[in-house]
Amino acid sequence: MATSEAQKKWRDKHRLVKKQLNVMARKSTHDDLDEFASEFRLRGKAEAVSFACFVIRGLIQRADYNKEMAQMLKDFSDAYHRDRDIYAP
Repeated sequence: MATSEAQKKWRDKHRLVKKQLNVMARKSTHDDLDEFASEFRLRGKAEAVSFACFVIRGLIQRADYNKEMAQMLKDFSDAYHRDRDIYAP
């Protein structure tokens, strides 16, 4: 674990562009993030989370112009909400 001084230095340097995100998630979610990082040549789980946000943003933009993509995104959302307890921390 980083020292308080090192943490403060990091926060001061990145305070305008980055925020720390501590995520409580099931082990399977952490395993998936490791897999995504490996599959897409990312630099770890943190970058895998950023990549997932990037992909979702792309799907939303595509859904604005493509009915099939909009339906697929709705199906994913419905399935997640239906089975939320499986994925929730």
